[in-house]
Amino acid sequence: MSRFSMTTAIAGAATALLLVAGAPLAGAVTSDAAEPRIVTYDASQAEEFQAAIDEAAETWNGQVANVKLEKATDGQADLTVLADDGWPRAQTESLGVGTVWMGRQAVNEGHHIPRIATHEIGHILGLPDDRTGVCEDLMSGASAGTDCQNNLPNPTEKAQVDENFAQGLVIAPQLFTEAPALAGR
Repeated sequence: MSRFSMTTAIAGAATALLLVAGAPLAGAVTSDAAEPRIVTYDASQAEEFQAAIDEAAETWNGQVANVKLEKATDGQADLTVLADDGWPRAQTESLGVGTVWMGRQAVNEGHHIPRIATHEIGHILGLPDDRTGVCEDLMSGASAGTDCQNNLPNPTEKAQVDENFAQGLVIAPQLFTEAPALAGR
C-alpha cells in the first residue's frame, strides 16, 4: 500500500470515527437544540374523555418545545388517563410520569372539558395549581369559573414546562385535586 493510500485510509477511518462518535466535522452545521423528551400517554380508559385528552396533548405539543406527548403504542405509558365520577385530579410520580383522572363532577358543574384535560396534564408536566381565578392562567383551574373556556397555557406556564424538561426537574410524587373542599391545598 502506498504512503498516499495509507494516509487516505487513516483519514477516512478518522472521519468515520468522528461521525460515529457524533463529533461535528469542520464546516458542518450543528444545532444546539436538544430533542424533546417524549412522554407517552394511554387514554384508552378515559372513556368519553379520550378525544379531550388527545386534544390536550396536541395543545401542549403546539405550545412547548422540550417535551412531546405521544400516544403509547406498546401498552406501556408514562401517563395513564382514567375517567371517574369524582373531581378531576392528577397524581405525579415524577416529571412526565403519573395518572390523570378526568372527573365527571366538574363536567356536570359546567367546567370546560378541554381546559380540564390540558390543566391536569399540566401537573404531569411539572406545573402546580395556581388558583388565581384568572381565565388566562390555565393552572388556575376551576377557580376561573365555569364560563372560562381557555385551554391554552399562558407564556409563563409554557416557559416553566420547557424549563422543567430542559433542566430535568425532579418532582416528588404529589396528588393535585380541583375539589373545592381542598381548594387551599
